[in-house]
Amino acid sequence: MDRVDQLYRDAVDSDLTPQELRLLVAIDRMGSFTAAGAAVGLSQSAVSHAVRTCETKVGTVLFERGRTGARATPAGVRVLVHARQILRQLDLLRREARDAAAGTVTGPLRIAAFRSAAAHLLPPALERLTKRYPGLSPQVQIVPELGRGTAGEVADGHADLAIATLAEDATAPAGLLADELMVEPYLFVSPAGHRSPRQLPLIDWAENCSSYARAWWARQDWLPAATVTVADDGVALSMVAQGIGMAILPRLTLTTQPARVTVTPVDDQPPTRRLVHVTTAGSRRSAAVRELIRELRTAAAPAAR
Repeated sequence: MDRVDQLYRDAVDSDLTPQELRLLVAIDRMGSFTAAGAAVGLSQSAVSHAVRTCETKVGTVLFERGRTGARATPAGVRVLVHARQILRQLDLLRREARDAAAGTVTGPLRIAAFRSAAAHLLPPALERLTKRYPGLSPQVQIVPELGRGTAGEVADGHADLAIATLAEDATAPAGLLADELMVEPYLFVSPAGHRSPRQLPLIDWAENCSSYARAWWARQDWLPAATVTVADDGVALSMVAQGIGMAILPRLTLTTQPARVTVTPVDDQPPTRRLVHVTTAGSRRSAAVRELIRELRTAAAPAAR
């Protein structure tokens, strides 16, 4: 065996196999070697041996073992992100080849979206998409747009596409691609028929994107600090309909508007919220994601400014 052949063999021997990647993901999902072994048909000792082999190949410890189970180390967390993405690409490789031969699009399509996007943008998009491609199986996660939000689900390999909010002067998180779907205005929402609606308590919600329009909010002398804070914008709208207070809500939230509220512009230059779709470069190349993006753009057009 010459030196080139040996270098190739050494590289192959040090690669993690798809089976090993699936085992690592199963341990992370199940929280223990024993449970993961049961899920993949291996004994606890076989799982332990396989993990040690993986750790030898990678060159570091991937899981902390303890009485309460197994937890990924910081190195393990990073390995798991890549493992999920690699396994998804392997699945897409097989599925896209078969779909191309058959002229269709099939399989799971994993989507992460915050509540109002999931409630108002996804239904018409998925209705059209699944009508054209009945073999598609959309899987929707509702993820609050807090912290890493929906984009974090894509970054961690849990979703193929996310609907996220992004400041107009911001770019996508590292390693991700983001393109604009729509920019929508915020509107003033108050109980119908109230004589002094701007004197009511302000109702706000945890994932409000007002930080993207901080300059506008800072100029509003009439706008008090939030008196009531609720779980999401849908709850805020319901409370306004009950006469509990007023709210500044994005237009998408008002797609289905209760009869007991009045909606008016806040001023001539209202704050806005920018919605984007977020993917990885690999996911963007899949037919299912490309078709979903096309349908999302169609669904977003009526609500865009």
